[in-house]
Amino acid sequence: AKVAGVKKIVVVSPPCKDGTISPERLVACKESYVDEIYKIGGVHAIAALTFGTETIPKVDKIVGPGNIFVTLAKREAFGYVGIDILAGPSEVLIITDDTANYAYVASDLLSQAEHAPGVSILVTCSEELANKVINETSSQLSKLPRGNLIKESLDKFGVIIITRDLDEAIDISNTLAPEHLQVVVKNEEEVLPKIKHAGAIFTGSFTPVAVGDYVAGPSHVLPTGGTARFFSGLSVNDFLKRTSVITYSEDVLRSAAKDIITIAEAEGLEAHAQSVRIRVDK
Repeated sequence: AKVAGVKKIVVVSPPCKDGTISPERLVACKESYVDEIYKIGGVHAIAALTFGTETIPKVDKIVGPGNIFVTLAKREAFGYVGIDILAGPSEVLIITDDTANYAYVASDLLSQAEHAPGVSILVTCSEELANKVINETSSQLSKLPRGNLIKESLDKFGVIIITRDLDEAIDISNTLAPEHLQVVVKNEEEVLPKIKHAGAIFTGSFTPVAVGDYVAGPSHVLPTGGTARFFSGLSVNDFLKRTSVITYSEDVLRSAAKDIITIAEAEGLEAHAQSVRIRVDK
């Protein structure tokens, strides 16, 4: 937002039990040049930003993900303010062949499920790798502090799809348009040009989604639930607007007048046509 030239940035964040905001969030706000921070969250925070209160200013645009209630509140607010996207549960789809490290793949599926709920999908052309991932997932799961929540998430939203080949895996990925897409195959350069829809693409064995979560650079506010087919992740472009400046000379208007009048009359908008005639019929 600052790079785009936004002059004032306001952050709303629910406070901790002791009424403070965590120091990690405060540091993040400082590093992002945030101007004001308000200790409020949830639906009422969206309402306050949308319409303004005695203490919280009305804003022009609200961005950032939240729970289902925040998402629905943003939907209701749209039109009164601008929004970015309606983000749903986080998701990952991993495309692999038989060269992938099954332990790494298992850890990536688990890390997404840790959102509870989180959607974890493995699409592979290797049945052998799929079986190894299943066994490894169970092994790693037993060592995680949020294991019960992760297991519940995997039971509801976890799936492994075995395909005939990588092209079929790519077709499935493009149909689902995942928020996070990991491509862990022998020849990534052959797969990437065929990817049409994904919020963010992570390539190679040493690029887990966690690097995008925290330090890689691109925004981690990404389209979910298949909306990557028509939305992109939050970026500088979301804080820029476009406008047009049109100037016609008398000669240019005369040359276009007939077409303008014809179209206006076809729409039954006689005053539109007359606004051109009055300038050229003299």
